[in-house]
Amino acid sequence: MNNSSVLFATINDSIGQKIISNAKKVSLPASSIVFYQGASCENYLLLTKGVIKVFTRAINGREILLYRVNKGQSCMLTTTCLLANNDYPAEGVTETDIEALMISLTEFNLGLAQSPSFREFVFNTYGQRLRDVISLVGDISFNRIDIRLAKQLLNHANQQNRLTITHQALAFELGTAREVVSRQLKSFEKRGLLRLSRGEIQLDNQCAIETLAGTPLI
Repeated sequence: MNNSSVLFATINDSIGQKIISNAKKVSLPASSIVFYQGASCENYLLLTKGVIKVFTRAINGREILLYRVNKGQSCMLTTTCLLANNDYPAEGVTETDIEALMISLTEFNLGLAQSPSFREFVFNTYGQRLRDVISLVGDISFNRIDIRLAKQLLNHANQQNRLTITHQALAFELGTAREVVSRQLKSFEKRGLLRLSRGEIQLDNQCAIETLAGTPLI
């Protein structure tokens, strides 16, 4: 059984399996553009390896991460654009080397019309990504920046409570300006929660950071 068969085993009726087996295999190196804002959408991608980050860009150039597409998943915006015949409203870039199955619009529509398991996979994946985006909107709208930053620090820390990450990268994850992140990290450092060095952050008080990250919404 090949990797695609394992990843997409729930697509198990004859038409769905034929669509998967006939899909074109594509690969891209890290930092490649998968789609850009305003581009037409012509294919449905199923990721078999790697990670794609999907983000929007404000008029002032600031980027806000919407979600990531991981192995075994598809892109919510691609599904939306194919269904509505719209252009992409955001950008997708490979965060790592990726491999994917590319399904044409014709085959995609065939799967939705005639393959119950393919249709269920498409809309289940769509629903999962939609929940992620709604959660992100709620986080940005209602959580303080210090709480959100604390969560990101815990998410990125290794077993030694160390992060190798730039302030700009954290700002991208949080959808805010680098200066805001730098100012908040300096505040954390003054409180003894962490130590800052070039390109690295050492968490010195993980318990306090976990408490902050778990603070209820206000």
